[in-house]
Amino acid sequence: MNKRIGIFGGSFNPIHVGHAIIASAIMRQQLVDQLWFMVTPENPFKTGQELAPEAHRLRMTELVSRRIEGASTSAFEMQLPRPSYTIDTLNALSEKFPGDDFYLIIGADNWAQWHNWKSPDEIVNKYHVLIYPRLGFEVDIPQSLSERVKLIDAPIIEISSTHIRQLLAAGQPATFLLPDSVHSYVTTHNLYSTRRNILSPSH
Repeated sequence: MNKRIGIFGGSFNPIHVGHAIIASAIMRQQLVDQLWFMVTPENPFKTGQELAPEAHRLRMTELVSRRIEGASTSAFEMQLPRPSYTIDTLNALSEKFPGDDFYLIIGADNWAQWHNWKSPDEIVNKYHVLIYPRLGFEVDIPQSLSERVKLIDAPIIEISSTHIRQLLAAGQPATFLLPDSVHSYVTTHNLYSTRRNILSPSH
């Protein structure tokens, strides 16, 4: 039987409670059988962004995924050409796991920019898309896509990794914005403590 695998991609720079809440809502509603946090090495919409080292971002994401039943952290995209285009990642996943069905998890803000993505029609023709709500973004799904694209029932969480990095760079805690384990990890490894790490936004 085919597994439904949700792909929740992002730089996770750092991963925060908003990411965890969305993932938990998806698993709680059984929209997918498994959820993979796909840590992105380089987002094509955010080229030039200062990122924490990949090993740190993977480890922080693992600290979150291990506490959500059915979730895991994947470094799959780290092995692919950069920058990371979603269609290339999904196609590579389908080639490696031909018996599984993949569900792309994106925010309503990304759906609003869908026309700017690489091969958006190919994505919706070959894969499923789950959209979580974002404040200020209406989600319009054409009837022709209603079988493959779905707006999910999830809380609107307005937490920005940019804001978190700015707090940390200023020497302020990001308590309640980061899971405790991630906050401890960031503090222990002195991540985001210099201005060079807050140059570009990341959500």
